[in-house]
Amino acid sequence: MTVQIHSAGESALIVYLGEQTSPEISARVQALAAALEDSLGADLVDLVPSYASLLVIYDAMATDHLSVTHRIHAAAESLEAIAAGDGQEIVLPVYYHPEAGEDLEALADRADISVDDVIALHSGTEYRVYAIGFAPGFPYMGEVDARIAAPRLSTPRQKVPRGAVAIADRQTAVYPAPSPGGWNLIGRCPVRMFDPDKDPVMPVSVGDRVRFEPIDRARFLELGGEL
Repeated sequence: MTVQIHSAGESALIVYLGEQTSPEISARVQALAAALEDSLGADLVDLVPSYASLLVIYDAMATDHLSVTHRIHAAAESLEAIAAGDGQEIVLPVYYHPEAGEDLEALADRADISVDDVIALHSGTEYRVYAIGFAPGFPYMGEVDARIAAPRLSTPRQKVPRGAVAIADRQTAVYPAPSPGGWNLIGRCPVRMFDPDKDPVMPVSVGDRVRFEPIDRARFLELGGEL
């Protein structure tokens, strides 16, 4: 992961990950932020991500510019090594239906295609896991076919169910737990994306390649899905 680091004051650095915004760059910003939370630990005051950059504010009484710069480069190189690998091929089952994806029909109308076309386009693409965040087990994956890309909802939902399969711009994800969210919901996956009692705790990792496999309602419920 190539980064450019510039001073942003006596106790802050700004990290640029690209010149143009894209789902991949945005996901890498999120991945770097997560890595720096671990790397900087108590030396970190705050992280402020944007679409293509990350502002790193650190405790100047505990560390210095050179140390933080070194740790940023180390975190970026580590993430690049992970992303450059082939990763595993993961298949996630999805029940695509308006009862499982509240925005499926609206997204089809927006694209001027049928619901079946949306399903075919979403399930017919192989996605790369660019990052894990904002919650444990929330995979940022891309890129969604441009015909079904859709902006985030203007008013986020107060609660998105666990397993919801969603689209935001040209990224797609599966919600690992009930939470607020503004992504477009198109279906539901019965696989738990985060389970602390399992090893590994997540079925996907950064760098993995993911495909979605359409299943019917009966199979969804049989696999432990909830509606």
